[in-house]
Formats: sequence, C-alpha cells, structure tokens
Amino acid sequence: MTGKILKGIAGFYYVIAADGKLYECKAKGIFRNRNVKPLVGDNVGISILDETEQKGNIDEILPRKNALVRPSVANVDQALVLFSVTQPDPNLNLLDRFLVMMEVQEVPVNICFNKIDLAGDEKRNELSAIYEKAGYSVFFTSTCEEKGIEEIKDLVRGKTTVLAGPSGVGKSTLTNLIYPKAKMETGTISEKIQRGKHTTRHSELFGIGRDTYMVDTPGFSSMYIEDMECGHLKDYFPEFEACEEDCKFLGCIHIGEKICGVKTAVEEGRISRSRYDNYRLLYQELKDKRRY
Repeated sequence: MTGKILKGIAGFYYVIAADGKLYECKAKGIFRNRNVKPLVGDNVGISILDETEQKGNIDEILPRKNALVRPSVANVDQALVLFSVTQPDPNLNLLDRFLVMMEVQEVPVNICFNKIDLAGDEKRNELSAIYEKAGYSVFFTSTCEEKGIEEIKDLVRGKTTVLAGPSGVGKSTLTNLIYPKAKMETGTISEKIQRGKHTTRHSELFGIGRDTYMVDTPGFSSMYIEDMECGHLKDYFPEFEACEEDCKFLGCIHIGEKICGVKTAVEEGRISRSRYDNYRLLYQELKDKRRY
C-alpha cells in the first residue's frame, strides 16, 4: 500500500493512504542504517500491522522530486513565505536569507505580507518595490479581515506549497482560512499523540483539494546560510544578473570594484538598497566563516 506522509513527530509518521485512512507508522531500521530520514511530503510504501488501530510500518520511500533542508519537506512545487507588514515589523534580512536558501534549492518563491489592515499604502508600496524589482511575486493579505485570501487560494491550486515564515505572522491562521478542515485534522493527530495543537512545532501537510497540498511549518527566527562559497552568493540574488554585463571584471562580486553594474543599478534605484545591503552583510558573514 502506498501513501503520503502528512506529519512526523518523535519517530512516528502519520501517513494518508489512497483510501483516505490515516495510519500511524514507524520507519524501518534500514532507513536509519542508510542515514535516510522520511520527510513530510514523502510518498511511501507501507505495510499494515494493525488495521483496527491503523498502525503500520514505512517500508519504502518512493523517489523524491526534491528534498528541502530548511524547512525539511519533500516533493514541493513552490514556497510561500509569509511575513507581517507590522506587529512584528518584517525582518528583511531574515526574509532575504530565506530567499537565498530557496534559490539554492531551486524552489520558486512567492512572498506574502500579512496584516495589511494595520499598515498604510506607503508601507505596502515600499515592500512591493523592493521585491518585485528582484523578480518575486508579492501578495498582501489580512487574515483578520480575510482580505487577499482568494488570491492565495488561486496561487496554491494544483501545487504542493510549503508555507514558511517567522512565528506570529499568521501562517496557521492563513492555512485554516484556505482549508478550514486543517483545525479538525490537526486535532485528530494531536488527540492520538496527546499533544497540544495551538502552535506549529512540526511541519504538517494538508491535502486541500485535487492535486493541491499545503505544508504548514514551524516559525523560524534565524536562518544561517551554510556550505556556500562567498563568491557564489551573488548567483542567488536574481536581480543582479541583468546588470553584470556592465561590470568591468568577469566574476565581479559587486562590493569593492569601482566599475560595477550592480552598484550602479543600486545608485539608480533599479536594485533595492535594502537587498544590496543584505547581500553585503551575508557576503561578509560567509567570508568570515571561511576564514575561521
């Protein structure tokens, strides 16, 4: 029998089978021996141990389309990163780190800013200008007033979308607005394992329509970019590419050089100053890490 992992907690994996039944499964030791860990979103082969109690074993992990490191999920088509416009103010350095991580993992990203009911048009226009110039699609929602929700429903339809962002920005609320049954399904699993369900502690996948899945993930307050040469960082800021032909030197890193197309684009407002400043900070961080 095959199914898809919806959630994994403390060595237990909750697998939805083709017939709609939810099975509580353990992964066979062979995966541990191979240093392979099942991920939320994995398509798996399972064997049933107890049909009445709906318990089983994961015997096989079927081939993955992709596997993300942060957050740890498999077989996604896109990411939707959610920040708030205010309360808390968006940490754009943290957002840019997440965007770099998704670029590295070749996952298309859409950006959503929530709580637009608490901010004016000036803030909305400022955020749009920063990220639309960088080539990203930007959406605005108010989960409190249920504004912009239909656009997000259209965005995720027919795809597997990983929803990520800091704590307190409304990820779980947005999930519940898109798929009201999420509360009930979370409650069913939480009842089985006797855990609270008010804070997302683990990634969880919801089937919200035909060929449509959303993965709600725990909030993050920091993100470190690792295992990257500082000279490669520029490749993950997509807005830089069109300006590099105006750089004097091939392989320009867009920091110390006097004749640099990217630096000129920043001065002329074609590339966001915020994005460029965060690029410089991340570059120095990677450079310092390599030194030590």
